[in-house]
Amino acid sequence: MKFVNFKVGDQIHLGIKGERGIIDVQATAAAQGLKVPGTIEQVIAAGEAGQSQLAALIEQQPMVIPEDKLVYAPCVTNPEKIICVGLNYVSHRDECQIETPAAPVLFSKFNNALAAHKEMITLPKTAVKFDYEAELVIVIGKQAASVLTDDALSYVFGYTIGNDLSARDLQFRTGQWLLGKTCDQFAPIGPCLVTADEVDPRNLDISCSVNGVVRQSANTRDMIFDCATIVSYLSTYMTLQPGDIIFSGTPGGVILGYPEDQQQWLKAGDTVTVTIENLGSLVNTLA
Repeated sequence: MKFVNFKVGDQIHLGIKGERGIIDVQATAAAQGLKVPGTIEQVIAAGEAGQSQLAALIEQQPMVIPEDKLVYAPCVTNPEKIICVGLNYVSHRDECQIETPAAPVLFSKFNNALAAHKEMITLPKTAVKFDYEAELVIVIGKQAASVLTDDALSYVFGYTIGNDLSARDLQFRTGQWLLGKTCDQFAPIGPCLVTADEVDPRNLDISCSVNGVVRQSANTRDMIFDCATIVSYLSTYMTLQPGDIIFSGTPGGVILGYPEDQQQWLKAGDTVTVTIENLGSLVNTLA
């Protein structure tokens, strides 16, 4: 299934992507008198039983909204943790001119950084070196503590698209990257959260374009640490909770990797599109 969150007034509604548009779960359930999970958090918590209920709802006469009429919300709204993996593609490692990391390089973002598909992102006035990072995002489906690599993907609910926006001048102000990574709206995700049964995270084309010009193009098989390894590694040191978000790293082609005299940083008016095979495209314009 492909889930979206969208806004109706000041409320967030859960949607399911169908052939004719987005099915409004709350409105359809109310009209049909059905009891189903009404938020993405409830869907994740309910597991297969919840998805079976939603499959039955789709067979009714669902209320459908055209996708071009939606005001999207982040496809996960309240994760306990947003964890990011740095330097995790061979091409990105090479452009940064570093040795292969012995273990995943980790940093974090906070919930203030979440943003949605098609949301206008306001660049902070405290920085000037703004960069994109196309990423496959893992969403945890059940509590995971010290899980084996071979079992790790069974703890994943699904996958979405992310852009690990970065203010490089803030990121490298000190040895800690946090300041440049978790500015407001610097973690757009979406548009859909696609359940794990529909995705092979080991072999997905991933790309990023700015104003229609391709800047990054790779495949997730080029990861240094694959998704299963990342989930297992993290769960060894912290308990992962349902709804936790993991940005799995970006391939080469980021602005930071260009020679200094060729670095043209993102600016207001730019449109950044991250596309991942089978997941769609995440589009954001900067202001």
